[in-house]
Parts: sequence; structure tokens; C-alpha cells
Amino acid sequence: MENLHQEETLGKAYDSKLMARLLKYAKPYWHWLLICIVLLMVIAGIELAQPYIIKLAIDNYIVGQEDISGLRSLSLLYLSVVIIGFLINFVQVYLLNFASNKIIYNIREELFSHIQKMSLSFFDRNPVGRLVTRVTNDTDTLHEMYTSVLVNLFKDIFLLLGIIIIMLRMNFKYAMISFTVIPLVLLSAIIFRIKIRDAYREVRVKLAKINSSLNENITGMKTIHVYRRELQQMKQFDQTNKELLAANNRELFVFSVFRPSMEILKALGIAIIIWYGGGQVIQQNIEFGVLFAFINYIKQFFQPINDLTEKYNILQSAMASSERIFALLDQRSIIEEATEPQSLGTFKGEIEFKNVWFAYKGEDWVLKDISFKILPGESIAFVGATGAGKSSIINLISRFYEIQKGEILIDGVNIKSLPLEELRRNIGIVLQDVFIFTGSIKNNIILNNHEISDEKFIEAAKYVNANSFIERLPNKYEEAIMERGANLSTGQRQLLAFARALVFDPSILILDEATSNIDTETEELIQDAIERLIRGRTSIAIAHRLSTIQNCDKIIVLHKGKIREMGNHQSLLEKEGIYYKLYQLQYSIKGS
Repeated sequence: MENLHQEETLGKAYDSKLMARLLKYAKPYWHWLLICIVLLMVIAGIELAQPYIIKLAIDNYIVGQEDISGLRSLSLLYLSVVIIGFLINFVQVYLLNFASNKIIYNIREELFSHIQKMSLSFFDRNPVGRLVTRVTNDTDTLHEMYTSVLVNLFKDIFLLLGIIIIMLRMNFKYAMISFTVIPLVLLSAIIFRIKIRDAYREVRVKLAKINSSLNENITGMKTIHVYRRELQQMKQFDQTNKELLAANNRELFVFSVFRPSMEILKALGIAIIIWYGGGQVIQQNIEFGVLFAFINYIKQFFQPINDLTEKYNILQSAMASSERIFALLDQRSIIEEATEPQSLGTFKGEIEFKNVWFAYKGEDWVLKDISFKILPGESIAFVGATGAGKSSIINLISRFYEIQKGEILIDGVNIKSLPLEELRRNIGIVLQDVFIFTGSIKNNIILNNHEISDEKFIEAAKYVNANSFIERLPNKYEEAIMERGANLSTGQRQLLAFARALVFDPSILILDEATSNIDTETEELIQDAIERLIRGRTSIAIAHRLSTIQNCDKIIVLHKGKIREMGNHQSLLEKEGIYYKLYQLQYSIKGS
């Protein structure tokens, strides 16, 4: 719950530093926004002119004059003003939304690009749902700010000033009497601002809580069904949903009080005008058209005030969203490119760890003083109990995480000096948990790299025997894949991962429990392919099933973050150490 409060805590309703950063994104489109501001001022002028035109018609052509021709001219003028206002408003709305969409497009592009550059430790700290919210919901909130607040604010201010100036010029005394309700309006607006801020924050906190609940329940639906917890989870969700409903009702109550209070104050202002102005009209101190215009201007006066209170809500939400977006953009990846990178081109495949210490957090060391050397073309396997540090080593080779002490060298060069793109291009990894993208079989192999020819990726699929099941599919390599590969078996997904890794022809091949989820039949299909594929490449395997690594040139045994044993399969068995015990344990279990 603490994280939810941190997630939805509101800062200032207006922050000049945040606004300055937001305006930088609008800078490339300043000319469009400037045109919109000018058009809005014209629209405001047209709205201000309408009651005045009717005032002229009443005083000059209706009351006492009965001038039909003059009245016809003013009617046509009024109609023309309305039509022109409609056309200008159409152009303004289109241009404003066009510019705002471009601004939000650029912000989303920058956010996604920034997220892609972050290290894996960043994703360990930030839930996926939170990052998705930044790129979608928070940017949508900014879009509303750019369209409803940034530019339209000028219209509301211009309308208010215009109404005050016109009323004062028409009749100063009458205007001052009309403005007696303004202190009450300001007091109501201040109270509303305080109350709606608290109500809005509570809604955001409850909404974050219900989003978290939905994410957990939908993601864990299989577990819920297995343990028959549907009723209990429904009750829990119902409670969370009730809390959100109550928070929404409290927010609704604030609006329900404020809006009618504004209507009452508007009616009070109109009543004062009718009471005082009506008497002045009867005494022939002012024209009836002036009274009519004042009533209309008072109605217009309250519309911008209502709009401004709504814009306060939008602005408050936009400031909170922008603060979260910029907090994300300001986070720097701990994996940084070398200032003077040293390119190797294609790797020979020599890997060396020199006194490497590594911890995911603080000094809780996962690897302790690790040193070993892998020669080009060698096949190496890491074994050990869960948590021994096997997967951490392969993460460090690809520089997904940064080590705290020591050095990691490839072909004699510190990997911190190598360009990241070049380092990862030369390393192919097949993980135990294969991620399959929505799309086609082909795109899941080439990963949208259309420089790879059809012959090359089909050849890679044949190498790992993935072609055998692909050819049986109705659309073969163009077969549509559902989300996370739901319409493929575990073994089929694993075969695609092999083809994906190999189509890029890496110098170093890493297999992280790559065959642990494959059935016996599928494993037989790829075992002979693996032997051919690792030939000529430096290969690193991590496997719990020791039967799959017996032919490796070297086996490194890890225990509690340290290297305990090193040698080939036969020599390690002869030592009768940790590897021997693991081997005996597996085969005794298998035999039983």
C-alpha cells in the first residue's frame, strides 16, 4: 500500500520547472500553437460581440424605432458572426489537436526509447504495469493538458477580461453592482480547489490499488482456479472496488456542491441586475438593451470560471503525470557506453573473468572472486545448486548488469570498453523461459530484422529441426502467433528460440537451461543440432540435467557464489566432490 501512495502522491498543482520542461516539447510546434491562441482570441471576441449586437438591435431598431431594414442588417451581421465563429473554431480545434498529438507522439517515442536503454536492474525495481502506465495513461493526461489547458486558458482569461471591460464601458455603476458576487465566487473557488485536491488524490490511490488487484488476479488466474479461490478473490476485489466507488462518490459530491453553488451565485448576480437594472430601465436611466446585455454577460462570466476550475483538475493531474514521466526519463542506466569504445568486429570467442565480485543489491554478494578463462571454440558448462550464481555469470557476460569488482574480458578487451550493440550482437542466448512475441513465426525468428534473407532464417529453423513442426502449420512461417506464444507448445517455443539465436550467427552461444522444458522426443530432435551448432563457437551451457553436458570441454562447479571445482566430466567424477554428489543424486533419483 505504501508503494501505491508513493505512486499516486500529488505534488504542486502548478510547478514552473515541470511546465518549462513540458513547453520544450511544444517548442517545435510553437507556430501552430500561436495560431491557435490568436484564433481563440478571435473566437472570444466573437462570443463577446454577440450580446452587444443584440443590445444594439434592441436599443436602436426595436424599442421605439421599429426600423425593419436596420434590424435585418444586424440579424445578418449576427448570423455571419456565428458562422465565422464556427469556421474559426473548427480550424482552431483541428490545429490544436494536430499539434498536441505530435507532441504526445514525441514524448511516447522518447519514453519507449529510454526504457529500452535501461539495464535489467531497472526492470527488477519497476513493475511492468507501472512502466506501461507511464507510456499510455500519463501521456494521455498530458495530451488533455496541452489541448484543454495550455492554449484554451488564454480564451478563458480573455473572455473574463473582455466581459469586465465591456460591462465597465457600458455602465460603470451598473457593472460595479453586478460584480458584488465576485468575492463569493472567489471564496467558493478556493474551497473547491482544496476539497477537490484531496478527493482527487484519494481516487488516484484507490484506482492504483484496483489496478494492482486486477493485474495480480488476471496474471494468477490459473492458481486461483487450481486452489478454487474464486469466491475469496471476488470478495477481496469487491472490497477494493467499493473503496474506489466511495472515493469517486466523494469526488462527485465536491463537484455536485460546487456546480450548483456557481449556478446559485450566477442566479444571484442576475437577480441583482434585474432588480436594480429593471428599476433603472423603468425610470429610463438606462436602455433596455443594456439590461439585456448585462444579463448575457453575467451568464458568460460564469462559464470561464467553471472551465477554469475543471482546468485546475486537469493541470493538477498533468503535473503529477509529468513528474512521474520526468522521474523516469531522469533515471540513467547503470550500463553506460564507453567514452572511447574499442571495436573488435567479429569476436574470436575468448572469455575471461578476473576476480569478479557481483551483487544485485549492496554487498549481498552473488559472485565472490570468480576467475576462469574460456578459450575460443571451447564448450563450457556451469553447474551448481539454485542460487549458486550460474545465471548471474551469463547476465554479466552480456553486460546486462554491471560488476562491482574485477574485470570481464572478451578477446583480451574489457567488455566495458566494447560498444554494447557489438557485444550483444556477437552473443546468442537461449533462455529457459522463452518469450514469444505476438506476430508471425518468421518475425519471431528474425525479430523484425528484414536484412535477414528468407533462405537464412529457414536454414536456421532446419538446423534446430523447428522446420518439422512449422511446415505442418497452415500458414507455415507466416502462421500467426498468439500472445506469449499461447498456441505453441513449450518445446515448439524452445525450438523457435534456438532458431532465433542462431539466425544472427553469434560468435558466443549461451544455453541457459535451454533443454529443461523440452519433452524427450523434442530433446532428441535438437541434441544432434546442438552438437553441430556449437562447433566453431564458444559455447556456455547451464543445466540441471548433467546428462546434457557430459561432452563439454570443461565443467565449472559453483557453490554459494564461488568456484569449487573445475574440469571435465570424468575428472570431476574421480574427485568425488560436489559434482560427483550432484551426479549421484540425479541418477539415484532417476533410477528410483
